[in-house]
Amino acid sequence: MISQQEAQLIKRIVLFKARLNVWCLYHLLPVLFTLISQNLHLPPTYMASISKSTASPQFFVSGPLQIPRITKFKIGICQLKVTTEKSANIFDARNMIEAAAEQGASLILLPEMWNCPYSTDLFAKFAEDFNDIESSPSLVMLSEVAASLGVTIIGGSIPEKDAGQLYNTCSVFGPNGELKAKHRKIHLFDMGKPLPGEVQFKESNIISAGEKPTIVDTDFGRIGIGICHDIRFPELAMSYSARGARLICYPGAFNMSTGAALWELEQRTRAVDNQLYVASCSPSRDSASSYMIWGHSTVVGPMGEIIATTGHEEAVLIAEIDYAAIQQTRESLPLESQRRNDIYQFVDLLGESPTRF
Repeated sequence: MISQQEAQLIKRIVLFKARLNVWCLYHLLPVLFTLISQNLHLPPTYMASISKSTASPQFFVSGPLQIPRITKFKIGICQLKVTTEKSANIFDARNMIEAAAEQGASLILLPEMWNCPYSTDLFAKFAEDFNDIESSPSLVMLSEVAASLGVTIIGGSIPEKDAGQLYNTCSVFGPNGELKAKHRKIHLFDMGKPLPGEVQFKESNIISAGEKPTIVDTDFGRIGIGICHDIRFPELAMSYSARGARLICYPGAFNMSTGAALWELEQRTRAVDNQLYVASCSPSRDSASSYMIWGHSTVVGPMGEIIATTGHEEAVLIAEIDYAAIQQTRESLPLESQRRNDIYQFVDLLGESPTRF
């Protein structure tokens, strides 16, 4: 019989060997091919294709998390009623942000498509240019109110126009009013065969997909951003967790069937699998659109517990987030140390640093 200490040592040796094999595979193969080419006189174009195919990916490594400046705070969720009048939507959104701040929220989340009814035929009409904020009334409002209140705003999403394309885009404004990041919805919602009672909806008919995940360094630590259908893909949440996110915000607008079946389930699953907080914000159900919205904005804790939730009506939801719960959960259930990195690994194909502010 071997002791527990000896077993741990053997496990570490096996893990080190597996990682060394991966490192050799991606770092030494290009050198080997170069030596072969010098002896076999392979053409440069052939070697270029080899170098591209054997480029070293960046692996996610969950190192020690940096301590955020603020580890216990209130988040405000603004479940807004969206109308066909853009100016009215902007006015109402500002009022709800101010109401959330008055109740102590220092981080505030808006819904998906809060300045525009969730209808593909209206996205172009309501779209704004993120490269020209001064001509974008929705963004001007978010910048002004963030600065005046000294809060961080995860600005839900609005239609973005850029170079002839439309995107479903979330903006992040810091407490100084600066636009610090934007997230273009990566996974577009294209329905297959509609469920009974649902209308056909294909977002890709008008919206282009984003190409990058978005994680932002804030006073509240790292925050990952996803929009609606992005929540259905656990890999995105895993990547945010691996990069050190303690909170993932999902503005979304699930419909009546997917909302009832999946909205809460997906949020709790993303939270409990990654042992972090998840916050969602939906428009209210009586928003103007033929697309009927589920509502039920929610905040979920690292054990998958519902901390706070709304119904389907317009509402400001306030919830307290305490990162001590993350530490307690991870110490009680140390999933990270139990991962079998000798069998599987998660690869960051982009290998980019988070946006910082």
